[in-house]
Amino acid sequence: MSSTDASPSPAAVPSVGGAQDVFYADSNIVPLPVITRAQGIYLWDEDGNEYIDASSGPVVSNIGHGNDRVADAMAQQARQLDFAYSRLAQHGPNIALTDRIATLAGPGFERVALSSGGSEAMEIAIKFVRQYVVATREPKRRHLLTCLPSYHGGTIATLGMSGDDTLGTFFDGFGMTSHKVPAPLTYRLPESHSLESYTQFALEALEEKIRELGSDNVLAFTVEPVGGLATGCVVPPKKYFESIRDICTRHGIFLIFDEVLCGTGRGGKFLSAHHYPDALPDIVVMAKGLGSGYAPLGATLFPSNLVDNLSALTGFNFSHTYNANPITCATGLAVLDEYERLNLIDNAAAMGDYLKERMWALTDEFPIIGDVRGQGLLLGIEMVADPTCKQSMSPTFLPTEKIRIHGLNNGLMIYSRRTAGGKYGDWFLLSPPLTITQEECDELLRRLQATLRDFVKDWDNSK
Repeated sequence: MSSTDASPSPAAVPSVGGAQDVFYADSNIVPLPVITRAQGIYLWDEDGNEYIDASSGPVVSNIGHGNDRVADAMAQQARQLDFAYSRLAQHGPNIALTDRIATLAGPGFERVALSSGGSEAMEIAIKFVRQYVVATREPKRRHLLTCLPSYHGGTIATLGMSGDDTLGTFFDGFGMTSHKVPAPLTYRLPESHSLESYTQFALEALEEKIRELGSDNVLAFTVEPVGGLATGCVVPPKKYFESIRDICTRHGIFLIFDEVLCGTGRGGKFLSAHHYPDALPDIVVMAKGLGSGYAPLGATLFPSNLVDNLSALTGFNFSHTYNANPITCATGLAVLDEYERLNLIDNAAAMGDYLKERMWALTDEFPIIGDVRGQGLLLGIEMVADPTCKQSMSPTFLPTEKIRIHGLNNGLMIYSRRTAGGKYGDWFLLSPPLTITQEECDELLRRLQATLRDFVKDWDNSK
């Protein structure tokens, strides 16, 4: 790999078939590498080039790649019982996994509905609460509240919940959208606001929206305890969570935490909700790290009283074919075994603190680093043209694509993103597998420094 060759010609698109990325924008001015194997935090392509998985894909590979214990558990389960439909039969891996998750989650999360991923898990959450209020004779409660910006999934329903201004035309006359309130941002604040005043502004906006709609008509408020694919790891102040808990309780509104990215230990606790014990939500949605890339797995966590009440009234009416699939459940159990064996949650907290401190130390050399934020090993690095005024880089420069390219050239696989046309900045994730050691962190940082030097040179030449 050459650290200077940032713009080779894109690969020709095949006439038949092709990798999944043929469906995505052709702005990938450098073709995606063809990965052939992976181990721990490392991946190798067909040409033998080595990469550190700096973002765990899209924050998925929590236990690292090539774990033989998990692979063996999957194979053993496939030989013993490959499939049993959850509406027709029970099986041991389903019971064992939900018991393990509920135990780790603690009081208030005694019931666990399994699914095939984050979007599906979020749909289960909103379908459940809607069916619950219909069954308990509060059918007027139908309005969903979410933040702008936010991201909650890729189905029609969860896209409608996501706070992205660019989706307006897509949804016009097509799908139902939630009502949006300002997200509790911590970096890109209006000039007139401090962190404290903007947090209060966001809380007042939530109260006002509830009053506008009528509290008896609002079903749920969904929020990310650590901002994900829309905000690049924004962590709201503790006051925010305590206040939204109070607001939702006073108005009889379900509070849902979207922990698809930050849950399963990535934030330094099993649930990011555990950072706020006095502000626990009613429902938690999790995925990604639960299956850690070995199998598609999501989970929606409920209190037992809600589930048992609905079961006695109507039962939950919605399921999917692969919910609680035996192989997937066995995978989840093996993944959680590895969390315990390797002490990954504590490691996520320690290595996250280490990487965050080291990244802040790089801001003198790289003033394009506007902000370093996040929790545990879910960190976002925002790139700016001018750190004093937080000015974003020109969109024609394609900063998120360029950081990906320079990362590849220096042996890093980086997940980068520009949301809402850059309205909320340009950033990349620093979220390696939770297995990462301090020595491996140092190697990641060495490659990232080289990446940033090439990126800055590219940026300076573009002016």
